[in-house]
Amino acid sequence: MARSELNRTVEPQLEALAKEFGYEFVDAEIVKEGASRYFRIYIDKPGGITLNDCESYHRRVMPLVEHVDYDFLEVCSPGLDRPLRKEKDFLSHIGDQVEVHLYRPRDGKKVFEGELTGYADSAFSIAEGNVTETFELKEVSLCKPVVIITEDDLDGNIVNLITEDLTEE
Repeated sequence: MARSELNRTVEPQLEALAKEFGYEFVDAEIVKEGASRYFRIYIDKPGGITLNDCESYHRRVMPLVEHVDYDFLEVCSPGLDRPLRKEKDFLSHIGDQVEVHLYRPRDGKKVFEGELTGYADSAFSIAEGNVTETFELKEVSLCKPVVIITEDDLDGNIVNLITEDLTEE
């Protein structure tokens, strides 16, 4: 199934089901890994998605996607460093540090990092020091937030998140 067909026919159903659960539908993709095709659906919610959330959504989504050609269905959290793909992703990360990978080098560089300063008309800007770069989405292979983990995170916040997730099983 081509990406455009996935967007047009399947994603509206995935999004409606996510809303029914109180989740945000983030993205869906079909990726070939080795001889297998993985259909990955990414969902989120305020405070983060749990394994139980993924399992519940997985059970309900299976009948909706049985016509899609895949070998394995995965329902996942998009993660802290989830790629920015849609306008709402970029707008919600303005002011954050991002890492940008280009398909083709610009001035000899393919990777840029800076503060996301704006998004408009399928293009976004980042500032690194007093240099601002603007990128069109079609030239970007990946844009993702830079995750910075502090000592405070290591002192309990991350451990608490993992512990909460495991105790829900």
